[in-house]
Amino acid sequence: MKKTILLILAMGCVSCSKAPVLKVYTLDVPKVAAVSQSRYHNKIIKISHPESLRENMSQKMNFSYSLNDRGTYMNSQWSTTMSKLLQGTILQVLDESKQFKAVLSDTSTLSENYRLESNVFAFEHTVRGTSSYAVVSIQFTLINADTGKLVKDKRFSYQEATPTTDAKGYALATNVIMAKLSRDLLGWLR
Repeated sequence: MKKTILLILAMGCVSCSKAPVLKVYTLDVPKVAAVSQSRYHNKIIKISHPESLRENMSQKMNFSYSLNDRGTYMNSQWSTTMSKLLQGTILQVLDESKQFKAVLSDTSTLSENYRLESNVFAFEHTVRGTSSYAVVSIQFTLINADTGKLVKDKRFSYQEATPTTDAKGYALATNVIMAKLSRDLLGWLR
């Protein structure tokens, strides 16, 4: 009898306990104005898949509490891999800006005039004591696809205070950074 009661209580406890809900975040695509004139107006650009030698480009949301203490949020993640989110955001921003005749992903078989490559140096939530920041650092390289030569390159680095010290605050601050990065990238490409 005691075993039966204990079994029923144990089953009740197990069925009442719930795993933490996984929260999924994404990057908002910033609104950009269309450009009336551009030297690339009749050119096609391909956006290469962003690469990283340092950051893990998975769906995991990275954080650090010191230079040597790094981790990922257990119950929060990006909606898809970070490289796909970045590539999709850049594609849409450039397409809406109308600076180029066409903006394509690197999977397209269409020939391009230019290729935009990127290397991610930082994409994380940095917490140091009571300070909390979203940090993004990406180097862009514009290549003339006809000649294979470098047109120009630039590294963009941002640090934005988070409204909270959790994954949600990190995602909100990262979206503020993406609006700044989009504006600066469009200005640099002009």
